[in-house]
Amino acid sequence: MLRSVLLYTALLLGANAAYAEPDWQAAKEGGLPKLVVADDAPPVGDTVFTDPDGGEHRLADWKGKIVLVNFWATWCAPCREEMPALDNLQKELGGEDFEVVTIATGRNAPARIDDFFDEVGVTDLPVLLDPRQQLAREMGVVGLPVTVLLDRDGNEVARYLGDAEWDSDTAKTLIGQLIEG
Repeated sequence: MLRSVLLYTALLLGANAAYAEPDWQAAKEGGLPKLVVADDAPPVGDTVFTDPDGGEHRLADWKGKIVLVNFWATWCAPCREEMPALDNLQKELGGEDFEVVTIATGRNAPARIDDFFDEVGVTDLPVLLDPRQQLAREMGVVGLPVTVLLDRDGNEVARYLGDAEWDSDTAKTLIGQLIEG
């Protein structure tokens, strides 16, 4: 009897451990080929960014959630392509456990951002600003778009350089694994 209990406990713990780690390779092979997984999950900094009303925000404001942070700009053609997918991802998965946080970095007038969102049909993403690119520099963003995945503790677990289909089954599976992990 004790042997059976130990065996089932080991199987249960092994199954939970296997599920806790996202299948990064499957994500790369399934449509996110430029995904770069962080070796040591570094914490993000405490740099302030704003909203159009002057409200101050930090990435720590989303601690406790899995966060997909997207750095973009109104002049960025690949950003225009991927923004509807980010909006769809937020509509489908956004809530208590997950959030898409889009940050316009560089000179992006709020009125232009509103026009951009209207043109591409974005309705569920925040308008957040990093006008002096302080957060983008701190996080090593050198081109756009760049998307950074944060764990619940505010650590970078992966990043994606370039545009992606964030509303694809592959991306949603990866996000689901991070949420469940």
